[in-house]
Amino acid sequence: MFTGIVEEVGRIQSISRGAHSAVLEIAARTVLEDAHIGDSIAVNGVCLTVTQLGSGRFFADVMHETLNRSSLADLAPASRVNLERAMAANGRFGGHIVAGHIDDTGSIRRIQRDDNAVLFTIAAAPGVLRYIVEKGSVAIDGISLTVAAVAREGFTISAIPHTVAQTVLADRRVGDVVNIEVDMIGKYIEKLCAAPAQDDEQKSHITSAFLAQNGF
Repeated sequence: MFTGIVEEVGRIQSISRGAHSAVLEIAARTVLEDAHIGDSIAVNGVCLTVTQLGSGRFFADVMHETLNRSSLADLAPASRVNLERAMAANGRFGGHIVAGHIDDTGSIRRIQRDDNAVLFTIAAAPGVLRYIVEKGSVAIDGISLTVAAVAREGFTISAIPHTVAQTVLADRRVGDVVNIEVDMIGKYIEKLCAAPAQDDEQKSHITSAFLAQNGF
């Protein structure tokens, strides 16, 4: 589990590509301070497992499904990537619950300044937009961000200049592809409300009416 608070920006050193997979070599410092083989590190929001450690770098395998569902397939040597270690049990929860499992990718349609904020408008598929809520949270390339507005074909997130400067948002341009992970709570609620009960004992009492009556 992650929080969407990027710890550092690393850099791709090399990529070894297979027929449907890849091995990333990533230069880093902060996330390696207590890293061990088998640890989870989010790379642009994608949860990857450390398979090998070196001096100032780590290696991670990327499987076929991950390449198909994320923007990691577009990385090249020297690409900058957001890095975050899995959340420590005694750490502060500064962002929101992020699993590191990308729902889909989107593309940046507009970037504009709004006083002390930077607004990024991102085009996304309907299957993703159904879970995007104004003033809710969304992870973009592993960054926990606030949704400023939602439209029929996309949504806008708001970031302070510090967040932009300390993440790969500083590199993003109109047309770039970004990883999107929606807030998982909405997906679980939808699943529970829609799932047919197999018998009376398993029948869920969580309904749309129940949630509305209890302030959700």
